[in-house]
Amino acid sequence: MRLRNQSNVRDPATIPALVRPAAAPCGQRAHRPLATWQHGRVTSATHSTLFPQVPDSADAVLAGLDPEQREVATALHGPVCVLAGAGTGKTRAITHRIAYGVRAGILQPASVLAVTFTNRAAGEMRGRLRQLGASGVQARTFHSAALRQLQFFWPKAVGGSLPRIVDRKIKLVADAAAACRIRLDRNELRDLTSEIEWSKVTQTVPADYAAAAVKSGRDVPRDPAEISQLYAAYEDLKRDRAVIDFEDVLLLTVGILQDRHDIAEQIRSQYQHFVVDEYQDVSPLQQRLLDLWLGERDSLCVVGDASQTIYSFTGATPDHLLNFRTRHPGATVVKLVRDYRSTPQVVHLANGLLSQARGRAADHRLELISQRDPGAEPVYVEYADEPAEAEGAARRIRALLADGVPASEIAVLFRTNSQSEIYEQALADAGVPYQLRGAERFFERTEVREAGAALRGAARFGGNDALLDDVVDLPSQVRAVLSTKGWTNQPPAGSGAARDRWESLAALVRLAEDFARAKPEATLADLVAELDERANAQHAPTVEGVTLASLHAAKGLEWDAVFLVGLAEGMMPITYAKTDEQIEEERRLLYVGVTRARVHLSLSWALSRSPGGRPNRRPSRFMDGLRPGSGAGAAARAAGGGPGGVERGSGGEGTGTPAGRRQRKNRTPARCRVCGRTLTEAGEMKLMRCEDCPSDMDEGLYERLREWRSGQASRLGQPAYCVFTDKTLIAIAEAVPDDEGELARIPGVGVRKFNRFGADVLAICAGQEPVRGADEE
Repeated sequence: MRLRNQSNVRDPATIPALVRPAAAPCGQRAHRPLATWQHGRVTSATHSTLFPQVPDSADAVLAGLDPEQREVATALHGPVCVLAGAGTGKTRAITHRIAYGVRAGILQPASVLAVTFTNRAAGEMRGRLRQLGASGVQARTFHSAALRQLQFFWPKAVGGSLPRIVDRKIKLVADAAAACRIRLDRNELRDLTSEIEWSKVTQTVPADYAAAAVKSGRDVPRDPAEISQLYAAYEDLKRDRAVIDFEDVLLLTVGILQDRHDIAEQIRSQYQHFVVDEYQDVSPLQQRLLDLWLGERDSLCVVGDASQTIYSFTGATPDHLLNFRTRHPGATVVKLVRDYRSTPQVVHLANGLLSQARGRAADHRLELISQRDPGAEPVYVEYADEPAEAEGAARRIRALLADGVPASEIAVLFRTNSQSEIYEQALADAGVPYQLRGAERFFERTEVREAGAALRGAARFGGNDALLDDVVDLPSQVRAVLSTKGWTNQPPAGSGAARDRWESLAALVRLAEDFARAKPEATLADLVAELDERANAQHAPTVEGVTLASLHAAKGLEWDAVFLVGLAEGMMPITYAKTDEQIEEERRLLYVGVTRARVHLSLSWALSRSPGGRPNRRPSRFMDGLRPGSGAGAAARAAGGGPGGVERGSGGEGTGTPAGRRQRKNRTPARCRVCGRTLTEAGEMKLMRCEDCPSDMDEGLYERLREWRSGQASRLGQPAYCVFTDKTLIAIAEAVPDDEGELARIPGVGVRKFNRFGADVLAICAGQEPVRGADEE
């Protein structure tokens, strides 16, 4: 990641200690620091060079830390609680703390266990520790650490080998339901699987499920007694098949440590110092495991922010963080509130969002203070419908790309994964590369594994490889080797699999260039060793492409530009959030989304779901009093396009919009042309009929369109769906449009595709040969 406009940044060591805010007791609000810190310009807490020099001493590890981060780094004894707001450099603080302790000889690397919640976060932590000269420290997820211990001690504690861990428990849940003669559809299966997971992480046995669900106020998907019966059958089925699930890894480890004091003491003699990141997300089961790891000791450092608690549905609770001072009266508590990530405008919105929050977590919120230069105001955009919102986001993203913002520094964030499809389509139509967050890990991609093998072979036998005869420097060697795997100087047109493969290889080329700049004497063998280290740590290089992700998946990440989309009532907060606690968690989820942005932030919503639908949606209540033109608790959306940065999105592109597209707002709701039912699903709206209504498709026309699409895709080097999806072709073959207006009204035929392929499609529909090929742009 890169930080721009840092010419005025100065070393925090030069700032008088008198302006440093004092540590506050855990759970109490920090006092605002002196005005000197409002734009204090200290070293960035969230950015670093890709290959920094390893500090040459323990004191050098502390260089560049602000006063509070330094307090964290030097507090190496006793319990420590770090309350860290978004963008305040918590990972920087705790990794420097571990590295300082190791480099100063206070902590032995093998005696430290740092735990967090995702493999990505653990990999980032290992990578940073390695860069600080603290290799050998264990940084793992709770499950990874527990699994290693379980595998090692199982033969001694139980005998034999550890049972197989099931990949997907939903199949077992389905079998358990069948055994109980309970009929479940797909959604119910997913919901009941989640209930079983919640029960296990809250240490609730099947017999106690009903009472526990009532006590916690859960909105259960079926009768609690029925869920309890299915849960018991699920556990019996696992025993019969000699398998365990993901949650059992923690439960069994806890059971062994409770029953076998000799094994518990062996682990405690190995790990004597613990660091827990994202402590607000700890479940009761994870806390129990942590307590067993610690024993009677208090060598523990926890880091968290109650305002970023967004996983309570999985059993996570901020209570352990908020009660830390009660459990550890002598704890050192440090608050990090200096936001190095976001501009004052973004931070102001984030603070305003939390100022309206209620509940215990809100009582302990941290008020952030931006350390960056001022930037643009957040933009609020209202659209007629969801397709218009997606097309509007794609247009604005293209403008950012034209202004020099890298695609990898842009993200589109939504509430549910089901919202991604329409943005994938809009970005593909706009020719913008994208990547889905949560997809395959970088180092597990086929092309990356093949590239690694090729680079390893070239490093070993490069002296006999004619491919490397005319190249000397390391980046040129890498380009030459990867050219045999599909890398070229210019990316392939469009998006899709070919572009994804190229982007992976291009990321390796950029990594080689950065590596060579940092280490001019490095060889190809050195780069291969670096890649191996990064693969082991899951420390992936940056892939160029706009990120599409859910708000939950975006936790812990950041971008220069963030588009928060779908911010309408019913989606934010989500419609099934009923209780005050659930509503407040939705607010915190939006807060997490806002604080992902460094410079550019766009918040948008659509008045209806589909083109021509009734415009009866209103913007999220969370923006009342924050967006221009709205009052606190306003009951209706702001009318008109007033001043203050409010933008009104439109359904069309303006000049060049096909006939029929400009009148999107005035069209009637999308209805099935067979039975007349109002359509709501994207796939049905593309077909203009219900999925199960009979089709009157012209089969011959459909096959001609498919053949034409195949030729276009081959010529453009794109997957076929990037030209038109199957459903769009079916809709065209069913409608058989006679003119531009009829074709333009078919969902899936966007402005760009109409301009590019419309003449060909109309010619094929008329039984003629295509009049022209796809124009190059």
